[in-house]
Amino acid sequence: MKRLFFILLAFLLVSCVKKPQRINYSGITQGSYFSITYYDEDDRGFEAEIDSIFREVDNSVSLWNENSIIRKVNQNEDVIVNQIFKDNFEWARKASELSNGAFDATIGPLVSAWGFHYKKELEMTPEMVDSIRQLVDYRKIEIVDDKVVKANPNMTLDFNAVAQGYTTDIIGKFLETKGISNYLVDVGGEIMARGTKPNGELWTIGIEKPAENFNTERSVQIKINLKDKGIVTSGNYRKYIEKDGVRYSHSIDPKTGYPVEQNLLSATVIADNASWADCLATICMLVGKEKASKLLENQGVEAYFIYVDNDGRIQSEWLGH
Repeated sequence: MKRLFFILLAFLLVSCVKKPQRINYSGITQGSYFSITYYDEDDRGFEAEIDSIFREVDNSVSLWNENSIIRKVNQNEDVIVNQIFKDNFEWARKASELSNGAFDATIGPLVSAWGFHYKKELEMTPEMVDSIRQLVDYRKIEIVDDKVVKANPNMTLDFNAVAQGYTTDIIGKFLETKGISNYLVDVGGEIMARGTKPNGELWTIGIEKPAENFNTERSVQIKINLKDKGIVTSGNYRKYIEKDGVRYSHSIDPKTGYPVEQNLLSATVIADNASWADCLATICMLVGKEKASKLLENQGVEAYFIYVDNDGRIQSEWLGH
């Protein structure tokens, strides 16, 4: 009888253990896609809350939202900036200081002039570049008493190199407040992986093989297992404009005012969060493989570079792996 009792008790205990349910929420945001996967024993959906986070970020730092805080700042309206804006500003400043100004959130006037914001026709001259370049210097813009202060009113801010990574991180933090410890958040390719799948498997991330152009079908160069890390890949092979058979990279050198020219096709950075990985991947594409390797040495991150060697062959290299 005792044995039967313990068998029944064990059965009841096992039957009361909830099996984690896989939940996926995906869609379009910030001009790109998002895909959020997590495991929850209570099978809860957080679509409304996640949509609210997207709207809050969009209303704060989106250049495409006419009523966003950053658009008002760029138009010199009297506006109080919120925590999301200040967070993005600080991440950008940290990246600028690390890269000695190669990363610069005031790059907007040059990016727009070259046509990357609105795909305008290229009509740049050396005189135009020199003139616009005077508006680019992260050291000449700051936040004082929750307001942006500019040395020149024509200066503007652009957080595109950190905003998606930041969005990924705050969605992950939101899930953690709900007791979710195993998730994968992907916002436009800026990814944060936390925990594992229920069977203990790590999250698997594919790094895209450099494409010939932005119409080339996507394929995977390498797969990476990830846990408790953010991962971001930046590349110039899909983001460019072309005129008279010449491709112009979307990465602009603030010091010269021209698109960068170097042999790095893509840079993938694995860091403790997606915000910093986003910044670092952008820095890599701005400064090139050799300088990037030195800059990342003391950052406690891993990086995967795909580049063209001196013989024109595509090569790859791990850093800190």
